[in-house]
Amino acid sequence: MKIGIISHLKHPIAEPFAGGLEMHTHLLARALRERGHAVTVFASSRSDSRIGLEAICSETALCEVGTAEATDIAFFKEHHAYLSLMNGLRRRDFDVIHNNSLHYLPVTLADSLPMPMVTTFHTPPFCWLESGVRLCSAEDHAFVAVSKSVAALWDHVAKADEVILNGIDLQKFAFHPVPDEAGYLVWYGRIVPEKGLHFAIEAARLIGLPLRIAGPILDEEYYRIRIAPQLGANAVHVGHLAHSELARLVGGARVFLCTPMWDEPYGLVIAEALACGVPVAAFERGAIPEILDAACGVLATPDDVASLAAAGLAALSLDRRACRQRAERICDVGQMVAGYEALYRRQLAQRRQGQGGMPLGVAAFESADATTSGSAGLHA
Repeated sequence: MKIGIISHLKHPIAEPFAGGLEMHTHLLARALRERGHAVTVFASSRSDSRIGLEAICSETALCEVGTAEATDIAFFKEHHAYLSLMNGLRRRDFDVIHNNSLHYLPVTLADSLPMPMVTTFHTPPFCWLESGVRLCSAEDHAFVAVSKSVAALWDHVAKADEVILNGIDLQKFAFHPVPDEAGYLVWYGRIVPEKGLHFAIEAARLIGLPLRIAGPILDEEYYRIRIAPQLGANAVHVGHLAHSELARLVGGARVFLCTPMWDEPYGLVIAEALACGVPVAAFERGAIPEILDAACGVLATPDDVASLAAAGLAALSLDRRACRQRAERICDVGQMVAGYEALYRRQLAQRRQGQGGMPLGVAAFESADATTSGSAGLHA
């Protein structure tokens, strides 16, 4: 099957990933290619060429630092890139387009395409994307939410046709049956205010264990004012790590502290920690209660350091094998990709019924699907 994936353009779809959306898009493309599909990823110029990259713009996050004029430049770069892409796709022979962009133009212009489109909701509604979704009139377009929580947040705008939980490569986040002898807690992700790292540092101090921190500094002022003064022997920022290094760091931890200050749409970091066998203590927000159960995590009152510390202490006694089993049940990339393949098939069948014929890619898709049925995930 010939699949086009529209990415967002702020950061490259490449390791080390700036965040969960970059990792998700990379993994989805790689998994679909391993299952025999021809995949093209429309992304920014420094993205990984091995996932079928077709660069449409340089990274727009580089434009957003500084003045309002710089932000305007980023806005118009994205607008032009997506408008050009959507115009061009009208003359391309893709079987389906998967929109992961978070931008209003692809979903607004879905009805101009000769092939079905699938748009995934990765975030709660925000004004620009909500406007585009409301204007979407394509009959063979489908909306997917990455959690029931996200589906509920979008319900007043557009009902999700499917809920497909994000998946991870369980082989890349291998099970660690015992934590590192050093005995530490871990926090990782984008270092920005809404991820709440300052809560984790304070909670780790109350728990009495050192905290190791990994992730890119994407808000310099927040890091300088709220984080850097608290760093020292018991709170160390180890940098922005590649997948292999990150998996070792996370797998060695006794507990992962997850501190979102917003309704987390999914929480790939939680799935990764569970895959490594690491119990989770997390603020009870968004989709987090959908991922965790009592065997693998403890929920805390949002924005409450004492509650988070108590959750972290309780999580220390949870069974690491139960954490891994939870990840295998609900977080495997194979389940995610199978869900999207089934949706692509339904969208193609709907288009076929409307046109009275079979698109060229359907036979190839069905052949590939037959040879890959039962696949549990990626192979290294």
